[in-house]
Amino acid sequence: MAKLGFLGSLVGVALVVGLGDAAGASTAQPAPDLAPSPACRIEGWTVASEANAASLTTLLWRPFGREEVGWEIYAPLIQREIATTCPVTSEGFAAALAAWQSTRNLPGDGVLSEATLLQFKAQTQARRPFVAAITAGICPETPDLITEAARSEGTGGKTVWMQPGALRAWRAMAAAARAEVPGIAADPDALTIFSGYRSPSLDAARCLAEGNCDGVVRARCSAHRTGLAADLYVGHAQGYSADSTADENRLFMTRTATYRWLVANAIRFGFVNYAFEPWHWEWTGETP
Repeated sequence: MAKLGFLGSLVGVALVVGLGDAAGASTAQPAPDLAPSPACRIEGWTVASEANAASLTTLLWRPFGREEVGWEIYAPLIQREIATTCPVTSEGFAAALAAWQSTRNLPGDGVLSEATLLQFKAQTQARRPFVAAITAGICPETPDLITEAARSEGTGGKTVWMQPGALRAWRAMAAAARAEVPGIAADPDALTIFSGYRSPSLDAARCLAEGNCDGVVRARCSAHRTGLAADLYVGHAQGYSADSTADENRLFMTRTATYRWLVANAIRFGFVNYAFEPWHWEWTGETP
C-alpha cells in the first residue's frame, strides 16, 4: 500500500430493507419487495396509502435540479428515514410517515407530498459534511495525505485513492457486507470503488470538457476532492454504466441487494449517501 502527500489547493438505525441474495449484476433484474405483512395493514390509512401508490410513479418534482417523475428511486432511503420496513404503498408506511411528518412541522397526513420529499432531501443532505462546508461558502482543500487502495479494491482493478481513515472504514464496511449477504460476497465487483479522490484540476478539466459545471452531473467543487467520498459499484441496468444518472439505471440500482444493504447498514461505518446517486457514499469520520 502506497501513501502520497498532496499539498492542499482550493478548489437511523440499521434496518434491513428488502434485502435479497443477488448483488444486482447488470443483467439480473432484482426481485420486487415482498407483499406487506399483516403489521403493515393499519386501519385508517387507506386513503393516504392510495395517494402514495399513485404518486410513486407520477409525481412531478425537481429535487436535484432536473425534473423527475415519481419518487420510487428514493423509496429505500425514505423507508430508513421514517424507520419502517413496510412497503411504500402500504397503510403501515403511511402511518410511519405521518408520525415522522408530525415532528417536522408538516401535515401529519401520511401522504408523501413534494413538501415532505423536499424535507427528506434537506435532512439527508445535511448529514453530508461536504454539503455543510459548501453551504458555508467553503470549498474544502485537497487533503495532505491520501492512500492508494489495493488493485483488487478498485472496480476492474482501477487505481483509486482515499484518505486513510475513510479507506479503513470502507474496508470494514465491505467485509461486513460480504459476510452478511452471500450474494454480495459472490460478486467480485460488488462494493468495489470506481472513483475515490479526484484532483481539483482533473474535475475542472472535466467540467470544462462536458460543459455542465455546477449542474446535477458534475459539480465545480466536488466531494471527491476531499478523499472522503467513494463511488461504489452497486450494479447497473443493462445498457448503462455504473455511474449513469439515467432514471431507469438509478431505479435499478436502488433495487439491488448491495444498495439496500448500504442503506440499512452504511451508517454503522460512518458512511452517508448522496441520494441522487445510489453509488456515491461519503465518510463522516473526518471534517472535509
